[in-house]
Amino acid sequence: MGSKTKPVRLADVARAAGVSHGTASNVFSRPEVVRDEVRERVMAAAETLGYAGPDPRGRMLRAGKVNAIGVATAEPLSYFFDDPFARAVMSGVSEACDRTGAGISLVSAANGEQLAWNVRSALVDGFVVFCLEDGSRLVDLARERGLPFVALSFGQDDPTIAALGVDDVAGARLAARHLTGLGHRRIAILSLEFDTAGHGPATREKARTAAYSATRDRIAGYFEAILEAGIDPASVPIYETLNDEATTQAGLDHFFSVANPPSAVLCMSDRMALVALDWLARRGLSVPGDVSVVGFDGVAEGAVAQPPLTTVAQPMAAMGRRAVEMILSFDGRIRRETMDIELVVRASTAPPRAGV
Repeated sequence: MGSKTKPVRLADVARAAGVSHGTASNVFSRPEVVRDEVRERVMAAAETLGYAGPDPRGRMLRAGKVNAIGVATAEPLSYFFDDPFARAVMSGVSEACDRTGAGISLVSAANGEQLAWNVRSALVDGFVVFCLEDGSRLVDLARERGLPFVALSFGQDDPTIAALGVDDVAGARLAARHLTGLGHRRIAILSLEFDTAGHGPATREKARTAAYSATRDRIAGYFEAILEAGIDPASVPIYETLNDEATTQAGLDHFFSVANPPSAVLCMSDRMALVALDWLARRGLSVPGDVSVVGFDGVAEGAVAQPPLTTVAQPMAAMGRRAVEMILSFDGRIRRETMDIELVVRASTAPPRAGV
């Protein structure tokens, strides 16, 4: 086997040009202080040797600041572009970075080993962490870097973790109370994941012990309102999805294959709710005439859906902006902030038809 070619260093260029290391460095970093003929000689030597210039990483690391924010998730990279919640948060992250002149580095991976490497090698000043699947692992990896980080969607109750989120119990309670207030009694729940075990029909008890806190809290909020309305909780079917089209459709197939299907569906994300609107329309079911649908997130697509989607709106862009602010102004104190939510009532909900 042949030996590997050593990378060309600035010292090699200085030697070839017959100048000091400091002079060669100035040619690349402060060319105005170097005489024209010397600068030309150094640049000619660099071109001959194939030297492209000093690695900017070394300069930035020596300065102790790289002026970039890492945004991390254990999901595949496509999550940042495909998921409407992620896109909305990223709009806020981008706005804050534009305002401060900071760059953005997307950090993700389809498997744990790649994720660990990506987090450990990312050239950033801190991380915004999407605490979805494998959120604990992400938090641990961010901690190991010793850089400031902010977890979105809490995911854990650890007071040592800087976090931004919403009151999921209160938000879910708003959604369910809206439906029971309209008179709905046959309600079904399309749930986010409980853990990494899979998807399918689930019991309330299993949902209450879910590994993911957002799922647990939203289930708790839904059932608070359901019990307040005097509805038998055993009559409320739950289907655990992967928050994607295939498993959401499978959940709807499950709900509407029975003789007495639900008159309303609570969806733990707008992504699921939008899939539900399409699924119901294809089967000739009117929304909200036959079935009312409520989402959770407040993504822009919900406002222009047919019909426009009733949802629990999170301040997603504001969360992205605030997360960047918390990282760039980090002073060693751990902050955990809960942001306001609101029920946005649109045309996807209405009282059930008489006798339904």
